[in-house]
Amino acid sequence: MFFRRKGWLRREYNDKLLNQLDEAKVSWSNQKKLVEKSFDPSDEVICQMKLAEAKYFFLFKEAKTRSITVRR
Repeated sequence: MFFRRKGWLRREYNDKLLNQLDEAKVSWSNQKKLVEKSFDPSDEVICQMKLAEAKYFFLFKEAKTRSITVRR
């Protein structure tokens, strides 16, 4: 009775993690394209790109440790 909620919560948080992972990937790719297309990128833009990359890889590692698979 009390243990049914655990699987439901895990599924909910895994879905949230996958959504955040998708958003981080889009953000990182947009920042990366901006740096590649700019003639002389400023330090702030480069730092934002590296921050977006770090966020993406952090979420990716978390999904890997949780053994989450994407079913689409």
